[in-house]
This record gives sequence, structure tokens and C-alpha cells, in this order.
Amino acid sequence: MSTLTYPEAIGVGLLQGVTELFPVSSLGHSILLPAIIGGKIQHDLDMTAEGSPYLSVLVGLHLATALALVVFFYKDWLRIISGLISSIRHRRVETRNEKLAWLLIVSTIPVGIAGLAFEKALRNALGKPIPAAAFLALNGLVLLGAERLKRGGTGRRRAGHAAPVSDEPGLDPAIASDHRLARLGYKQGAWIGAAQILALFPGISRSGVTMSAGILRGLHHEDAARFSFLLATPVIIAASALKVPELFKPENSAVLGPVVAGSIAAFVAGYVSVRFLTKYFETRSLTPFAIYCFVAGVGSAVYLSL
Repeated sequence: MSTLTYPEAIGVGLLQGVTELFPVSSLGHSILLPAIIGGKIQHDLDMTAEGSPYLSVLVGLHLATALALVVFFYKDWLRIISGLISSIRHRRVETRNEKLAWLLIVSTIPVGIAGLAFEKALRNALGKPIPAAAFLALNGLVLLGAERLKRGGTGRRRAGHAAPVSDEPGLDPAIASDHRLARLGYKQGAWIGAAQILALFPGISRSGVTMSAGILRGLHHEDAARFSFLLATPVIIAASALKVPELFKPENSAVLGPVVAGSIAAFVAGYVSVRFLTKYFETRSLTPFAIYCFVAGVGSAVYLSL
């Protein structure tokens, strides 16, 4: 049975906190890097090994990243939860906060159903280095395709590389972004949310595909990133609720200490990452991440095949 040391847990936590939010696939990197490094690290961080707690450890680290998102967007979540309570109490959907609350719920349903139905089968079949490398390269093509389709004009509003101008001067930028997101139709939101299903394939980035879907539906990069991060939070927390209890089984007691250390690292890395990315996507695009994913995916596949 594999073990998990404190340095390994902290390293994986830092990796997870960054790659979960950057559009480069945390699961893909969590599979590929141990395989590339080899040796004891590959043995300890092998989620397909019988009796390995690595998958449950990763889910615990995902939860820490989700908590970083909650802390960063806590004002948004307070408005969203308030809108949901108000909508239920008054049986209406009138305000922007009420609309955004239900939009997030509707947009989360497709991936929730798909995750329960297919996550285990896909992980067992594809949670290996070569498939992960192939899907990482494909992730790069998806990101690049979204940018090219958007830039070339698809009949929807072009994003450009400048932050959108609020139609309510003086409004806080975060609130203005939420207001723009609330204009999405439920079908549009469900379509963007359903893109998260692709992230069940190791190597496909959850944030990357949801951002790509949002961009193709006419969202600016900044708003697409924000919607992606808001969508990811309940999905990660729900998945954690199913998997994290496995860490408290007697046979996994030895990894609890490292998991706590790794979770702290994942929280810090996640918070720094989301803070950086929300600023980055005000003026920049997915193209650098697309190039990285394609090169890293192809390079990993070639290296691991030799």
C-alpha cells in the first residue's frame, strides 16, 4: 500500500491549488508529474494502485481549493445565497441576485448527474499517464479553438482584450460582473455548466472548458472566468462530501497529517491563483495556456512512450 509523506502532500497541494484554477487540468497534472518523476513519488501518488488513498487525498485538496474560492468570492456568495433565500421565500425570480442563484443551480445539474454516473468508470479507464497526456493536449486545442472562434467572430459579441465597460457607472466591478452574468439565459447557463462534464476526462481542465464555453456564448474573458470559478465551487464541495469521509477510515489514518499540510498549501495556492487570474483575464486571453497544454501533453506522451 502506498504512503504519503509531508513533502509529497505539500508539493501536491501546491500543484493542485494552482492547476485547479489555471485552465491546465489539476487531475491531468496530478497523474502525469508522478509518472514523469518516477521512483517512490510515482508509487506513492498512484491513484490506480489497489488500496491507494491518493484519490481521496486529491479530493481533500480540492476541498481546500474550493474553500479558497469561497473566501475570495465570499461577498458574491452572500449576495447569491441571499437571493436564493429571497426567491424561495417570495416564490419569485425578479432581482439579479435571485436570477444568478438559480442560474448557478441550473448550470450545476448536468455535471452533477454525469459525475455520479460516469466519474468512477472514466477514472478507472483513463486515469493513467498516456490518456491523461492525450487529453491535456486536447485541452490545449479546446482553449485555442475557443479563442480563434471568438476572435474570428461567430455572430456573438467579440471579447477583445479589454475589460467590459459597466452599463452602471460607479458600480463595484464584482457586482457589475455578477449583473452581466445574471443576463445569461438558463439554457445558456446549462450549456456552459454542462461543459464541466468534459473535465471528468483526466487532462481536461474544468475551468478551461467552462471558460471556453462562456467565451463562445459571448462572455468576456473576465466574466467567463468569474462564472467558471462560481460554478466550480458547489461541484467541488459536493464531490468532496462523497469522497473525503474515506480519509477517516482506519487504514488511512497515516495520511491525515500530510493531508492537513497539503490542504493548507492548496488553500494558499488556490487563493493566490484566483486573485491573479481574476486580474489576468481582465486584459488577457486563454492562448498562453492553450499552447502550454498542447506542448506539455504531446511532450509527456512522447516521453512516457519511450
